[in-house]
Formats: sequence, C-alpha cells, structure tokens
Amino acid sequence: MVASEILVVIPTYNEAANLNDVIQRIRASALDVDILIVDDNSPDGTGDIADSLADPKTFVLHRANKGGLGPAYLAGFSWGRDRGYLYFVEMDADGSHQPEELPRMLQQRNGADLVLGTRWMPGGQVHNWPISRRLISQFGTRYASVALGLPFRDLTSGYRLLSRQLIDDIFQSKVTTIGYGFQIEVVSVAAKRHRKIIEVPITFVERVAGSSKMSRKIVFEAWQKTTLWGFQRIVFHR
Repeated sequence: MVASEILVVIPTYNEAANLNDVIQRIRASALDVDILIVDDNSPDGTGDIADSLADPKTFVLHRANKGGLGPAYLAGFSWGRDRGYLYFVEMDADGSHQPEELPRMLQQRNGADLVLGTRWMPGGQVHNWPISRRLISQFGTRYASVALGLPFRDLTSGYRLLSRQLIDDIFQSKVTTIGYGFQIEVVSVAAKRHRKIIEVPITFVERVAGSSKMSRKIVFEAWQKTTLWGFQRIVFHR
C-alpha cells in the first residue's frame, strides 16, 4: 500500500547543486505526495545526496548509466505503476519547475489525464532565457503541433501531470524516444488514445547552478522523430 496516490518523478544527472533545494520546496508545499528520484549514476554525487534525502515518502531509484530522459521517466513510471500510484508528476531537478505551482496542477487531476504546465500561454512566463532559446522552444512546439495535428501550446514542457490510465497507454504504445522528444511523444499518445488534455500556465526559471542537458543530438532526435510521426499521420493515418 502506497502512502499517497501521487508520485512525483524527478530524473537526475549531475544535479548535486540543486536537488536538495527542490525536494525541500516540494515538502514545504505540504502536499501529500511521494517523490521518486531517478538517478543515472551521476558522477558529481547526486545519487549520494538523493540517498541522504530518502525517507518514508522520498525514494531513490539508481540506474547504472546515463540513459536519457525518456528511459529515466519510463523506469520511474514502471516503479510507481508496480506500487499502485494513481497520478504521476514529471518535474526537473534543476529548479526550473517551481514546486510552489504544483498544487495548482494537482487540482486538475480529476478532470484530465494529462495536465501540461505551459510556458507559452496567457499567465505563463519564462525567466532568464536568451531570445535564441525562446525561439527554439517556440518553434519546436509549433513544428510539432503542425506535424502531428496537436493544438497545444507547449508540447516540450517537462512539467506535467499524468493519470495512471495514460501511463498504461504509454507502456502499451512502446514509447522509445530518449531525449526531450519524449515529451512530444507522450502528448501524441494521449491524443491518439483520446485522453483528456488540458494546459495550465507555469513560470519557468532557467537554472542557476549546473549545466543544461540540451544538446544538438537531442534536438535532432526530436526533429527526426516528429517528422517521421507527421509523415505517418498524413500517409498512413496513424
């Protein structure tokens, strides 16, 4: 029997400077949630910090190697699925996703299978990003929206709430994307399975410590996969 129906899954790789603060801010919100830290054998000692934070409502899953965002989330979802959680939250460990906004997202859980924390809608904000990064994010969402026929305004957002039913859909669909394209693929799965999707505005704050995991390889994977899915949608109606 789990202590809460909600599991916050936080993948980590070299987030020693940020992890403790994020966990403490989640706890300060007084939410009845459990937390699972999924660490990919971080060389900076993040895994040891995660172990020091473990308690009856905070758990740690150690993975042998850096395997990417998608596989880390799938490992966390599988862990939570086996333990009977009903709702799953995706959240970054770098402080860019504000734990103080989590209660507002959780309020929507009975009305949707996927709650997208959206930067690019009225009420949403992005702090400390250069224009180039904003354009990449907005163009990526626009491109994916057109290619996949999805009307949502922030397909790459990593701050979101998923129902257990959608988690089951994700595993049945054999999601394979490794990088940030995973977020696009999850929305696509939800739409194909006719799950209810809603958006809520969030404030995204660029990390102040550590380095971003974004790379050209990750951007290319997302573009390549999205183009393929768009082609399949148009030609094969998939």
